[in-house]
Amino acid sequence: MRVITRMNIGGPAVQVSALLRRLDPEQFDHRLFAGYVGPDEADHLEEREPGLPVHRVNGLGRAVRPGDDARCLAELVTAMRRFRPHIVHTHTAKAGALGRAAAVLARVPSRVHTFHGHLLHGYFSPAKTGAVIQAERGLAALTDRLVAVGGRVRDDLVAAGIGKPGQYTVVPPGTRLAPAAHPDRARSILGIPEGRPVVAYVGRVTAIKRPDRLLAVAREVHRAVPEAHFVVCGAGDLRPDPDIAAELGDRLHLLGWRADVETVYAAADLVLLTSDNEGMPVSLIEAGLAGLPAVATDVGSVAEVVQDGTTGLLAAPRTSDLARHTVTLLRDPALRHEMGARARAYTTRRFGEERLVADTQALYTSIAVSRGWWTAPPSER
Repeated sequence: MRVITRMNIGGPAVQVSALLRRLDPEQFDHRLFAGYVGPDEADHLEEREPGLPVHRVNGLGRAVRPGDDARCLAELVTAMRRFRPHIVHTHTAKAGALGRAAAVLARVPSRVHTFHGHLLHGYFSPAKTGAVIQAERGLAALTDRLVAVGGRVRDDLVAAGIGKPGQYTVVPPGTRLAPAAHPDRARSILGIPEGRPVVAYVGRVTAIKRPDRLLAVAREVHRAVPEAHFVVCGAGDLRPDPDIAAELGDRLHLLGWRADVETVYAAADLVLLTSDNEGMPVSLIEAGLAGLPAVATDVGSVAEVVQDGTTGLLAAPRTSDLARHTVTLLRDPALRHEMGARARAYTTRRFGEERLVADTQALYTSIAVSRGWWTAPPSER
């Protein structure tokens, strides 16, 4: 039984969808429980995978409301007692708390939680961050296996005292990218003139992603490369600075959410990420699969996706450094294409769906064997 706070467009939903589609049904009876997305979010299941089955749970969304959360906990306990899963696997913070608590109350034998990132930096005040750490330490004690999407994410969590090293398994994301239109056609679809360099951002537009820094970088790049266009694919709770937006004019394309994200990558020359904190960004993996180099802040497990100097350029979270790297790639098509080719090869090998599913099945199999539910892995039986 898989529990996630909500299936909004983003990395966790991409991972969960791949597992729903591809886990071996001969070995696993697999059900997804999720809350509803917020009014400022796009639903991954509706936009990209409308056929995937999901059990919706009221109160499991992003907002924290004690009364709704208590009812949600009771609903999850009831669902677990009816389904009687061997394993409850939770994703994202709120589902991790309520789902694991429900699994304890329902006496589910094994509990697994995936950290797609963490809330240790940049989200809350020091006091609230301390409370989050204490809560996660307690939840880790109730969990058999902890999954981190990258080595840096795991190391940060262990350093904070959340779980023990032996509890962790690193399972990097895995995804796929739909076939895309020719770049000229993609730019026509998005309303971008031919022959212009294009820098793309794909993801939620929220504070931790630093859209203010994104626009500041765009302004500096625009002053050095006036013909450059900037595409923002995503939406959220922040709006662009009107002065910067006015300066960029028709070179700034705010697309909102799009189901055809492959069109955005096809239209772009490179991708830009300006976050203060990340897990392992699926947008950078998708960009690599599309053959694009990246300019990104060196935070979280970004360096495990973008090989600095090989498949892209990493920088400290500073506008000037990010702008300088972006200008370097825009002015050097040969370097850009070389890095893009290496990015495609690297991400295809390391971050495909097949590897994600194989790693997850191996994790579940190890639990089943250690618990005595299976006497040996399926391949040996």
